[in-house]
Amino acid sequence: MHLIIGLLLLVITTVVVGEPRGGELYSAHCSACHGDTGGGGVGVPLSLPSFLDSVDDKFLRMTIRHGRPGRVMPAFSQLSDAQIDAIVRFIRSWSKEPAPEFSDEPIRGDAQHGKQLFASECADCHGEKGEGGRGTGVTFSRKRDLPITPPALNNPGFLAAASDEMIRHTLKTGRLGTPMDSFLADGLSEQDIDDLVSYVRSWEKQLPVTEKRAVTVAETTISVESPYTLKETIENLKDAIVSQNFILIREDTLEHGLVREGEEDPSEVILHFCNFKFLYEALAVDPRVGMFLPCQVTVTEVAGKVTVATINPLYLSRLFNNAELSEYCEKMHEVYALILEDATL
Repeated sequence: MHLIIGLLLLVITTVVVGEPRGGELYSAHCSACHGDTGGGGVGVPLSLPSFLDSVDDKFLRMTIRHGRPGRVMPAFSQLSDAQIDAIVRFIRSWSKEPAPEFSDEPIRGDAQHGKQLFASECADCHGEKGEGGRGTGVTFSRKRDLPITPPALNNPGFLAAASDEMIRHTLKTGRLGTPMDSFLADGLSEQDIDDLVSYVRSWEKQLPVTEKRAVTVAETTISVESPYTLKETIENLKDAIVSQNFILIREDTLEHGLVREGEEDPSEVILHFCNFKFLYEALAVDPRVGMFLPCQVTVTEVAGKVTVATINPLYLSRLFNNAELSEYCEKMHEVYALILEDATL
């Protein structure tokens, strides 16, 4: 008997310990953007009652799994289904209401009429082609057109996650606490709303088919060889950085903080610099610009050959569907190329 009880306790303990903890997973993967209690920030507010009451668990799971390609929300492909389910349960715990359930049945409507309605009723917030609003989040201190950024409705991640019935429900009820009003209350008919849903769904057929391919190092970085010594190259870079109206923040070894102090490799150096006006303007467009700002250039010496390298903003711009951000990526590419050229001529 004692053996049986012991085995049962072992099984129970194993299940409890091995079960993913949604709160911990949310804190590690979601809170930085959506806030510790789901109040929003860079990401939209998840604890808003009108949000939780209008999205089903499938929508939450699919959003976490696939993200929003080209927008701020990344895909969490590294998480297991059990981990994603745990996060969804944690998010759902912010509501006292049960999760809504929506059918996957398609809604039949007049997409052409829906297009006309979208232009008059939706485009001001969601963009002419459903590309979404400017800026991000709700409480982040950067420029935005509305208190909560309207999502991109033509996004493949959104279209894969949202059922027609869920979209219709949102159009009918609106989102209390956001600029999204009830379209029924604003005078649209049930048929008008179905037509809008059909038009939004029509974007799914227009999405480009993308083929994944291997990415070369040359695409992801800008790299040049220097005819100067390591020390000379570093000094040249400092002069070039200042000449481009950037402020040199600091010089460091590449391994600083990764190995014990004094054991860093002196032949691998990184320079940090910034133009704060440019940084502020770029962050106002999209916080993902932080992937290459503040700026960093590495200088390495291997077998007597000195190489200067930095990330390629033009490659990063391909990951975004934000034309305004792409302009900043192009500007930053020009700056990087000039600095590297000036330092190694």
